[in-house]
Amino acid sequence: MKAERDADNIVKPKIRDYSRQVLICTGPRCTENGEGEALFNALQAKFRAAGLGVDAGPARVKRTRTGCVAACQGGPIVAVQPDGVWYYNVTDANMDRIIEQHLKGGEIVEDLVFHRNGEGDPC
Repeated sequence: MKAERDADNIVKPKIRDYSRQVLICTGPRCTENGEGEALFNALQAKFRAAGLGVDAGPARVKRTRTGCVAACQGGPIVAVQPDGVWYYNVTDANMDRIIEQHLKGGEIVEDLVFHRNGEGDPC
């Protein structure tokens, strides 16, 4: 497959279809001992095992590492988009709950939520 280029001869990127994007904060203020990075690294295998990996087509969940999401406490922090749901204290076991309940089952894991887009302080 030949890459598409725009009028300025810049390669136009392509991304496979996905249903949700999981943003994982790997910044040092959220997790001083690298827990966010470890979580990010574990997610590919977790998503595959749950049927949400690369081969899942449009049901695929895309994982993205972020350097800082400006919520510097209670990490690891994970945001599920486009749902606008932000989770804190996302340990390995809590991530398993988020995968099963939220990403597969469509039910938000309420006891781990610290913010929902549109429900925050307007100031």
